[in-house]
Amino acid sequence: MVDALILSPHPDDAELAMGGTIARLVAEGRRVAIVDVTSGEPTPYGDEATRAGETAAANAALGHPRRENLALPNRWLEVTIANRKVMAAVIRRYRPKVLFIPFRLDAHPDHLAVHELGIRARFDAKLTKTDIPGEPWYPPRVVQFFCTHLKLSIQPTFLIDTSDHAAAKRRAIDAYQSQFYVGRDKPGEVPDMVAEIDAYFGSRIGRPFAEPFYTDEPIAVSDLDTLV
Repeated sequence: MVDALILSPHPDDAELAMGGTIARLVAEGRRVAIVDVTSGEPTPYGDEATRAGETAAANAALGHPRRENLALPNRWLEVTIANRKVMAAVIRRYRPKVLFIPFRLDAHPDHLAVHELGIRARFDAKLTKTDIPGEPWYPPRVVQFFCTHLKLSIQPTFLIDTSDHAAAKRRAIDAYQSQFYVGRDKPGEVPDMVAEIDAYFGSRIGRPFAEPFYTDEPIAVSDLDTLV
């Protein structure tokens, strides 16, 4: 069982969207797992071996959460029964308290597919009388993270203070040299943009940095001290 399972469409999506939160959870002793659904390749300046090495370096920067790659098809990921079963088996294996998936609106088809697969697999994972491997499990909470796209106006449900882990997030993102630096007209533009977004949301709660999240389901706070 893990406290948090992050379904990341490609290696680097988890880092971009919630790297500070992941680093914070790991530092707090929480059990965290990242499942990259695709290899993320091909890309203009990357290949699978390079991307795998970058992912390993990024994961080290985050504190070494558990991580695996499902190797489903990049760019052509679809919401099929077969893929739902794959995802449900992952949920059964990790048995998360909180399942993190991409937000339901996104410019990338793979991100949209992982959102839908996550929602449907959450239901499928609790089924009995099925050929899905593992014991039934229903994640109590699903939280959506925001993948990085410039045209999305982010309206979060809540923010997580990541001020003490912003540097770890930046190191993790910078590990993906083939994605954000090599061959780029403006090297580091995306990492800089993400830092600016986190600084903006941090300003909304009086902290240097924060990451935004969204949930369709109501959430409870244990006491007023958890409100910032």
